[in-house]
Amino acid sequence: MSVLVLLEQRGELKNCALEAATAARKIAAKAGMELNAVYIGRALEQNVAQLKGFGIAKVYAYENEKLGHYSSDGYVPIVRDLAKELGAKVVIGSASSVGKEFCASVAARLGVELVQEAVELDWDNGLVAKKPVFAGKIVSDIRIKSEPAMASLRPNVTAIEREGDGVPEVVKRDMPALDLRSVIKNVAQAAAGTVELTEAKIVCSGGRGLGDPKNFELIRELCTVLGAALGASRATVDAGWIHHSHQVGQTGKVVSPDLYIAVGISGAIQHQAGMRTSRIIVAINKDPEANIFKICDYGIVGDLFEVVPILTAEAKKVLAG
Repeated sequence: MSVLVLLEQRGELKNCALEAATAARKIAAKAGMELNAVYIGRALEQNVAQLKGFGIAKVYAYENEKLGHYSSDGYVPIVRDLAKELGAKVVIGSASSVGKEFCASVAARLGVELVQEAVELDWDNGLVAKKPVFAGKIVSDIRIKSEPAMASLRPNVTAIEREGDGVPEVVKRDMPALDLRSVIKNVAQAAAGTVELTEAKIVCSGGRGLGDPKNFELIRELCTVLGAALGASRATVDAGWIHHSHQVGQTGKVVSPDLYIAVGISGAIQHQAGMRTSRIIVAINKDPEANIFKICDYGIVGDLFEVVPILTAEAKKVLAG
């Protein structure tokens, strides 16, 4: 019996893979099971040092140029067969944009249940997952009874924790004979100058206080100066001001940057759920009673149309010097 964690990579191990490994280590320890991992891609040697301290016994590495980018044809049969081979009782992956599709496809091939986007995992004579429902108004406890029990963990909800410096054994596997109906040759990156929201060290988000979608340019300019990712509240997304990919919150993306700047955002509980683990939170809002001020480290009560340009100008000076 074992726990199997899926290590997501895009050239290098993603933070969400290390978060999943942290959760998997705790599950394995509570359940008294061995923890193993699967890595599909290229050049694991460049990444294996990052797996110190997670209690992973073995990493099964399937390395091939054709597996460099995720494809359902290539990745899913590998994990399905490995889970059966190892007698995995629990399979844990990441609820990233790629990971959700990956986990769903593996669960379908294994014919088991899957809890997507869990925010917490535990072991109590079986895998138990916490998952927000009804737009985050309720967090439900779900006991998974199928075997293997499968769950995908939302990025940025679990702190990466290591114990010791043990490095897993790498078990290299040949790429199995697969019917690859499609092979990804290249991946086009997002527009130049943009930063991936869930990976960013700094996030600047705008809310309904901007008053008009065109005023997101104020936030974009601040993002450019700080090298930050652009976030948004659900209200602005629902109003059609900005694409859903920028939404931060319970029904959007969960971020945990070193610095989160909330501009014109009231701070509803659903938004807080997506950013409250940020190391430093700065809030700019003209309403001194806004909920965002209850959780921020630094608050500026004032007109954002005056404050943000000043902040941007001062940031330019500091960074130029």
